[in-house]
Amino acid sequence: MYRKPIGCTNFLLLTVARAAQKNKFAQPIGCVYICNLSVADWPIQPIWSITKIKENTMRNIIVTASITLDGVMQGMGGPNEDKSGDFKYGGWSVPYADETSGKAVKKYMDANADYLLGRKTFDIFYSVWPQRADMWPQITEGTKYVFSNTLNYSDWKNTVFLNKREDIKKLKNSDGADIQVWGSSELIQLLLENDLVDEIHLRICPVILGEGKKLFKEGKIAKGFILTEHLVTEPGVILAWYKRGGEVRTGTYGA
Repeated sequence: MYRKPIGCTNFLLLTVARAAQKNKFAQPIGCVYICNLSVADWPIQPIWSITKIKENTMRNIIVTASITLDGVMQGMGGPNEDKSGDFKYGGWSVPYADETSGKAVKKYMDANADYLLGRKTFDIFYSVWPQRADMWPQITEGTKYVFSNTLNYSDWKNTVFLNKREDIKKLKNSDGADIQVWGSSELIQLLLENDLVDEIHLRICPVILGEGKKLFKEGKIAKGFILTEHLVTEPGVILAWYKRGGEVRTGTYGA
């Protein structure tokens, strides 16, 4: 009996078809789902139906922050970074920096990403990074979305201004790279309250300050997260990566 040559492409489809038939459900292959496949007459008369499903284009919003044990994130990089509220501990994270934590931060800096920043953090970045573009090229090349009610123009390349929550939601649902949030404590509260944070990447330093702007404040932001990766540096910094995990779960010990 003559059998039609299947070629490498048809062979791949046959393999996928048999896997789908065996498992009784559609199997994802990248952005293509193979559905309703029949291999009964293969390879004489292959029959298949291929349905293309558009990839989920929702962008992840990733909060990355250095914090103290009591959750303070203000002025971590230097004494003059953010002195608002008479904050006097600027630069508190510097003594705990080492090669391991530096590599973790460098990974964020090198990632293909866009950025969502509050007004104050944008001002701090603008005062530093345009003059040091060689140290962080992506902060210039990536789009910087600035959430502000008072600022609407900057000569820094690739800067866009937003002033409504709906603007952030539209941004998240658009095509493009993941969106990193640096600093921006007040903006983070808004994102958490509106369930717009997908991942939280923390560098937790072994120090308590008792004052300063905090990553988490009181409010309606109860959410569950899942630890996906962690690392402890020699100076005692805990690097922890979390992704959204749904609603808060509760229970009773001994029940």
